[in-house]
Amino acid sequence: MAKNQAQAAEQASKEKTAAQLPVDYDVRIFGAKSSGTQRATASVNINGAFAIRGVKVLESSKGLFVAMPQYKVGSDYKDICFPCTRESREQFNAAVMKAYEQTLTQTQQQAESPAHQQTQAMSGQSM
Repeated sequence: MAKNQAQAAEQASKEKTAAQLPVDYDVRIFGAKSSGTQRATASVNINGAFAIRGVKVLESSKGLFVAMPQYKVGSDYKDICFPCTRESREQFNAAVMKAYEQTLTQTQQQAESPAHQQTQAMSGQSM
């Protein structure tokens, strides 16, 4: 009985320590779109030590969400990797969604910039 309590205390200590450690997500977004079911694909490096490829930003009837890489088992899909706690899932999703929004904003600004430059060139103004 005492051995089980010691193991439980050790596990709780590890979980508490893991929750306190800062997590650095380096997210790269590919193929960002503002419409459609699949909005983007992402690659995520966690603390420069663990990489996840094939993360997707998808649109559903409830809005945008982050989907982990999956494999098919019969008619079901199973995540290949996933955050183990609600807090880590929220951090992961927030990092991916922030990167997606930033990429979308940059893409829109770049699309507007040449049109703005072309308008100025036609009116004889220089930048």
